Formats: sequence, C-alpha cells, structure tokens
Amino acid sequence: MRTFSDLRPAARAYVSTVAAVGLAAILQSIVTLYNHPVAPEWLVLGALTLLTGSFTIKVPSMSLRLTVSETFVFASVLLFGVAAGTLTVVLETLIVALWIKREVRSTYRAVFNVSASALSIWMAATAFFAMAGTGPFWHHDTPLAVILAPLAVLTLIFFISNSWLVAIAVGLEKNQSPAEIWSKNFTWLSVNYFSGASVAAIIVTYTSTLNARALFGTLVIILPLLLVSYLTFRTAMARVEDTNEHLSQLNRLYFSTIETLAMAIDAKDQITHGHIRRVQTFAVGLARDIGIEDDTLIKAIEAAALLHDLGKLAVPEYILNKPGKLTPAEFDKMKLHATIGADILSSIDFPYPVVPIVRYHHEHWDGNGYPTGLKGTEIPIGARILSVVDCFDALTSDRPYRPRLSDEEAIDILRQRSGAMYDPLIVDTFLRVRASTPRVVNASEPPNAVLKTIAHTRRAVAPTLESATLDEITSSADEMLTVYELARALAGQVTLSDAGDVIVKHLRRLIPSSLCVFYLYDTATDELEARHAVGEGSSLVMGMRISLGQRLSGWVAANRRTISNSDPTLDLGDAARSHALNLRSCLSTTLLSADALVGVLTLYSSELNGFNEDHGRVIEAVARQIAHTFKSATAFERSARRDPLTGLPGRMQLEQFVDATGIEHLVQKSAFALLFVSIVGLKQINALHGRAVGDEVLRHVVRHSAAGLRLADILFRYSSDELVALLNNTNGEAARIVARRIRDGIRNNPLVTRTDRSIKIEVSITEVTSPNDGASLAALVDTARKRPPGPDADQEGSTIH
Repeated sequence: MRTFSDLRPAARAYVSTVAAVGLAAILQSIVTLYNHPVAPEWLVLGALTLLTGSFTIKVPSMSLRLTVSETFVFASVLLFGVAAGTLTVVLETLIVALWIKREVRSTYRAVFNVSASALSIWMAATAFFAMAGTGPFWHHDTPLAVILAPLAVLTLIFFISNSWLVAIAVGLEKNQSPAEIWSKNFTWLSVNYFSGASVAAIIVTYTSTLNARALFGTLVIILPLLLVSYLTFRTAMARVEDTNEHLSQLNRLYFSTIETLAMAIDAKDQITHGHIRRVQTFAVGLARDIGIEDDTLIKAIEAAALLHDLGKLAVPEYILNKPGKLTPAEFDKMKLHATIGADILSSIDFPYPVVPIVRYHHEHWDGNGYPTGLKGTEIPIGARILSVVDCFDALTSDRPYRPRLSDEEAIDILRQRSGAMYDPLIVDTFLRVRASTPRVVNASEPPNAVLKTIAHTRRAVAPTLESATLDEITSSADEMLTVYELARALAGQVTLSDAGDVIVKHLRRLIPSSLCVFYLYDTATDELEARHAVGEGSSLVMGMRISLGQRLSGWVAANRRTISNSDPTLDLGDAARSHALNLRSCLSTTLLSADALVGVLTLYSSELNGFNEDHGRVIEAVARQIAHTFKSATAFERSARRDPLTGLPGRMQLEQFVDATGIEHLVQKSAFALLFVSIVGLKQINALHGRAVGDEVLRHVVRHSAAGLRLADILFRYSSDELVALLNNTNGEAARIVARRIRDGIRNNPLVTRTDRSIKIEVSITEVTSPNDGASLAALVDTARKRPPGPDADQEGSTIH
C-alpha cells in the first residue's frame, strides 16, 4: 500500500493544501453550529445520511461507488445552512471511507476525500445562499421556482469542484492527465448529483415552516422511493458486473489459449523454450518502470511480447536453425517475419494496439532497422521496449549459431547499441531495474516436459542411410570404372556441360533413370537452378529455379539429406506426369564441398519405386566425389563467360542466347532486337588520357546503357569498344525508343574522372531486328555492319549518334 511519503513532491503539496483548507472549512462549520445551533430535525437528516451512505453501489469496472445520501446532503444545506450541510457531507464521506476501507485505503486518502468533499459543499452552499439572497429555508416557506436556479448552481459547483479536486490528486499520484481521468471516471456521475438535488428540492418544497411533521411526512413518502431506486439500480449494476466477469473469463481463456499455442510454437523454434515468456515478463515490468500507466498500452505490450515471433511460421526452418551466419538472401527472408506476423494479427480485432508493436519491434533508433526504417520516437514505445528485452534474452540464450552469452557480455552489447539500435532511455532503465524484475511463471503454462518434447522432436533428425565407403563402391567393376573415369574426365578445367555429360554417362550404368538434373545453388538469390539436364524432356526443366527449402530438391538442399522414391511432381509439378516426361519416382542427394552447399543431384525415373537402397548408397558416394568438380566447373564457367572489367556476359554467351532466343521466337512467332552500342573514339581516349581513363569510359557507358534498358533486356560486351543489348519481344519502333534513351543518357551525363576532368562521350547505336534482319547472330551482325551510321531517323535500321 502506497503511503503519503511515497507521493511525488507536487502530489504531497497538493494533498496537504486541500486537506488544510478543507479541515479549516470543517472547523469553521463546527464553530458556527456551536454558536448558532440549528433545529434538532437536522439530526434526522444526518442519521439518514449515515444510513444511506452505508449502502453503496459498486460501479462495474471502476473504482467508484454510488450512494443516495447526496439527497440528504443537499436537503441539509437548503433547510439548515452552510455549516449543517458541510458537517453532513463529512458524515457521508466518513461512512463511505469506512465502508470502502475493507478494500484497503490509506489514511491520507481518507483525510483528503473528507477535506475535498467538505470544501466543495462549503463553496457550493455559500454560492447558493449568496445567489438566493436568503437564509436557510427551515425558517420560511420555499416556492420551487425560487430555488431552481440557485440549486442548479449549488449542484454544479459541488460536482465540478469535488470531482476535479479528486481527479487532480489522482493525476499527480499516477502521473496522468487529470482531464483524461475526469472525463473517463467522473462525467457521468453528474447524473447522481443532479438527481439527489432534485429529490432534495421536493423535500424542501413540501416541508412547511418549522413543521417537523411535514418534514417527517415528506420523508415517509420519499424514503420508499429512494429504497426502490437503490434496489433497482443495485440489481442492474450486479447484472452488469456479472456480464463483465463473464467477459473477463472469456478474455482470460482466449488469451491463455493463444499464449499456450504461442509457447508451443516457441518450443519448436528454440533450443531452449521459454523465450516469449521471459520477454513478456521483462517487457511488462520495464514498461511500468519507465512510467507507463495506461492499462491499454500495458496489455498491448503483454500480448505483443507473446506474439512478436508469430511471423517466423513463414520463415523456412533451415534459416531459423542455421548453425552459422545468414546469407543476405536468407536474412531478407528472416526480416519478413515482422511484417508477416503483424499481417496475421491484423485480422484479429484486438482492443489494444498489438499490431504496430509486432510490426515495428525490429526498427532501430537511428532509422536503419526494418521493415520501414522508422526512426527515434516514430517507433511505437511498445516496440522500443520489446526490441531491448528481446535482444537481451536472445543474447543470454543458446542459439543454433552460438552458445549463450553471460549477462555481463549481453549488457556490454546493449550499451554499445544504445543510441544506434535502441532507445537510450529504455536501455538505461532496463539495465537499472533488470535484476529486480520478477520472473513470473504462469500456472497455465504447458508442462515443462511437454515443451521439452516438442523442442526435442523439432531438433530430432531422421535416421540416415549408412554411407557407403570407397571400398564398397570399388568392389564392383562398373563402380570402380565410374569412379576412375570421373576422376580422369574431371581432373582439369571443364565446363558444367562437359562434366555433367561424363557423370551421367557412367552414373546410368549403376542407377537406371529417365532424367538426370544437376541443380546448382545460387547464393545471390538463395535458390537452386537447373543448370544441366540429361535425358527425356531435359529442355523442359533447364533453367528451372527452386527456392531453398521448397519442393523436393529444395528440401534436400536445406536439410542435406538423401530422399528416395518420392513423387517427382513435388519438384516438377504437373509436368512430371506429362506425356513428354511421365516420371513416377525420383532419387535426390546433396552436393557438398567442404560442408558447403554446391547443389543437388536428382534422378527421375518413369518406374514407380524405381530406386532401391543400393542406389541410395551409390548416389551418395558419387556425390561426394563430384561435388568439388561441379564447384570448380561453375567457377570456371563464371570466369569464362563474364567480362572481368564490366562484369557483363561476353560474345560466346551472346551467341548461345541469340541462337536459343531465335528458335524460341520462331516457335512463338514473336520478334526480338539487338542494339549495337559502339563507343566513338575509345582508342583515341586510351592514347590521349591513358588506359585507366579508357576503362572508366567503358564502365560509364555500361552504366548508362543498362539504365536505359527495360527489366527483361540483357546487355553483353561484344568487343573492346562495343556493347550489344538484346531486347526481347521488341519491334523496330520500340528498339529505336530504347536506343534514344541510351544515347541521351550518355550524351547528357559526361564522365567526370578521378582528377575532375570532364569527358563528353559519344556512342553510335545501330538497331537490327529478328527475324526480319536474320535469325542467327552472324546474320544480324552482318546486317548491322552494312548499315552506315547516320543522324537520328525514324526509318527502320537507322543509326543513332
């Protein structure tokens, strides 16, 4: 229980002032009644005040109680004056305080409430008699019309002063806005005040001058009405209370259900479960420690802490549990969990702002976070709290990629990130109160053994096929020949196509298959690409891309496990059942070099269950032998097909691409275009300014040429001073528009060298289209060479400078 000394200085000063002034009003009223006693009938009203004040009605969901005793307070003021009314309200406040004391109230609050009520009625009563221009009405008749306006003023002053004195005190105690407290808790109580004043007006009006019998007769009529009103209202409030309790129980059930399921999901993702429970406890405690009193925001933080990792359901498990640093592509997928989790929760109509906290709990104080790059106080306070607590718990817990850190190490990291990633105020508060925050365990938490079982099954690995040794492989003459010929064929630098053809030639002797596909891992996109295929329908799968962890081969790559006799449609979709393929089973294993993923080797068969256990052992052994060869072949091809200066594909790749594109466009009866971009005077630039400047000129032209292309267009380096842009599904008119855009971009942006020298670059761009100007690259080049350069023109085949 909070004591007077626990209050802030401003609150203590305010409470003391109100108490002093209120007690002075009470003392003055006592002296007045002593010197000028009133009629003993006032004691009847005082007794009724005590009686009715004992029967209060609790307002549901609020720390307030109603009573009908205001009727007799107003009647005391009207009939017997300011002093009698002041002492009557003291009696009312004392009895209410004593009645409520069973709910535990501190002494200073009781003193303040008595003083505030006494001061309020004293001011209101004084204003009433000043406005009425007369004394207490016990001494003369009271026409109703005479007292209506003054009585309204009396009621209004009493209500406003009493409610605002309390609202200000509560605001200073809880550091909240008094206006918000008053509007939320007191406005509707005005009905209770005005109804009490109305009944008091009836009592006073029908009480004759100095006529005790009239007073008692009126009370006999009024009291039953008040009793009926009290009982009716109490019954209604009880029903409301029951309804609220029922809703509260449903809310607790709803929340505990979500909580339990969230903890089960948490156990699937964590090496040790309990992350969200700890984050929830720390986040709520930290919110209170930094001064958050808004119950709605506290509940939002409590729920968000529980659900902040819900979006990880959409993150592949191999990323969540990767024992090492995530690649950029993997981290991009991991970053999606904040947005996805918020989007999932947005379909739930939470009564408090949970979704923004979940969405922005990975934003950084300096604006470098995700998903939207919010900065500073733009980040919701709940998200800022959650990010600090989430980080600390993650640092001090075991993770797949590192063991837990000590508390001291985690604290050092938080201090380093304060002001950059995290709100400095929240970090400082967290470090100050961390040790004192209780770690509460909810009784509804699933049994510890259950969570451990979930976590264990998540980490369990399937039994592996016994790996074949080299001796087992070479025990067969065919297998010995396979290993030997592979070693010979792949000993030097070979292309992927050459390596794949040799491997498939010998592999088919050991494992009959209809189609063999080599999927190679692209670290830039975090995908597998079908780079080489041999067998029926190989053209249908070439170039197909599979995200890591997806489909069959993607799962094999992510989990590094061999899978046998699975359904090929899991990889190839409905195409596996097409007439061209008609595949019924597949065998897939990973290609690993020094434990790094190179790709996946997948064999497809038209036979149902076309592979046996021996085939599994053979493909695993062969995969170990050829993985490094494929890695080398990929590097060899990359170095051969990319120009080292510009990074563009070269002439060989252009020839292959144009030939393949030409066949495809002939089948689809569509056109494509080539733009030959020649740099005018590059040799003279090299001679005049040096080779380094010439290289800058070439890269400058590449940048602006690429900027002028469309998304699906491809730029190649054809010769030392010439580039070629391939424009898919493009006619001559569209090609000329792209050519002008490239020319204008280069012409309007001179090259500024490292020595601040400006060089204006001119290019000559020649456009040819296929099939009108030829179907092969040789034919298209021949057409382009025969077209002389000329000024801008609209006729087909013009050259643009």
